[in-house]
Amino acid sequence: MATVRPRRLLLNVGRTIHEGLWQGHGTRGLASGVGSQGRGPPIGSKPAVEGVQSIIAVASGKGGVGKSTTAVNLAVALAVECRLRVGLLDADVYGPSIPSLMKLQGRPQLDSASRMIPMENYGVKCMSMGFLMEKDAPAVWRGPMVMSALEKLVRGVGWGKLDVMVVDMPPGTGDAQISISQRLPLAGAVIVSTPQDIALIDARRGANMFRKVDVPILGLIENMSFFKCPKCGERCDVFGHGGAQTTAQEMDMEFLGEVPLNIAIRETSDAGSPIVAASPSSEVAMVYKAIAVRLAAKLQDWTSSGAGAGPKITVQ
Repeated sequence: MATVRPRRLLLNVGRTIHEGLWQGHGTRGLASGVGSQGRGPPIGSKPAVEGVQSIIAVASGKGGVGKSTTAVNLAVALAVECRLRVGLLDADVYGPSIPSLMKLQGRPQLDSASRMIPMENYGVKCMSMGFLMEKDAPAVWRGPMVMSALEKLVRGVGWGKLDVMVVDMPPGTGDAQISISQRLPLAGAVIVSTPQDIALIDARRGANMFRKVDVPILGLIENMSFFKCPKCGERCDVFGHGGAQTTAQEMDMEFLGEVPLNIAIRETSDAGSPIVAASPSSEVAMVYKAIAVRLAAKLQDWTSSGAGAGPKITVQ
C-alpha cells in the first residue's frame, strides 16, 4: 500500500487540466451550465460518486459563521446517532480545516486502484486537501487548478459504501461552489448563518445560488444563536436573535435549529474532538443530534422517492 506524494498529486492535477477539466467541459463548461434560466444539468444527469448513496452540502454565504464546525458535528452525529456510514469531504481547498477539527494528520494511502484511501476518526471517513499540503502552506492556485483538485478529492478516492457524504463547502458563491453543485448529485444543501443581518444577506445569496442550479435547500441553521452564562445561566443574544428563523420563513426553507455560542464547542473543536463525540449528552451535542436526525429523515425521503427527486421541504 503506497502513500500519496503531494508533488505527484499536483502533477496529476495539472495533467487533468490539459486533458480537459471535469470530463472535457473545461472551465468555460463549468459556468455554461448556468444559462439564462440559471439552471444546471438535472440531478439525474450528474455522475454519481461510486458507493455513495446521498450527498449533502453544508454551506454559508460567507466565512466565519462556523460552517466547518457545524459540518463536522453533523457528520459525527449522522454516524453516531443515526448509525449511518458517513463520509466528510473538505471542499475548502484554500482553507482546509477538517484535519484539525477531526484530529487527523499524515498522508492518505493508495489502494490497488491507485485511489486515495480516506482517513477516519469518530466513525467518519474524511478527505481533505489539508492531508496533501504542508502545515500552514497556502494553496496559491487559480480556478482551474482548484476545480481539478476537487475532482481528485471526490472521484479519486476509494470511499467504499457510504449512506451519506457531507461536503464542507467553501464559503461564498463562486466557481467552486457552482461547479460542485453542478457536478455532484446533491440531495440538498444546509445553509449555516449567524443571526445578524450582514450574515443573513450572504446566507440568502447562498441559498439562491443552490436554487439556481436546482439543488434543494434542506434547511437553515442559526449558529452562535445566543450565549448562556455558564455561572448564572442568563441568556444574552450577542448577535441578535431570530434572524435566521425569519429568513427561513421568508424564503420557504425549513428552520433546522439554533446552535448556541458555547465555549465547549470552541474548546472541543480546537482539540480536534467534536463536541458530539467529546460530550455526547451535553445540551449542545443534543442540538446537533436533533438536526442530524431531521436531515437523515429528509435523505430517506430523497432516496425512497428515486434518483433525481428532491426531498420534501417543510417549513416550521
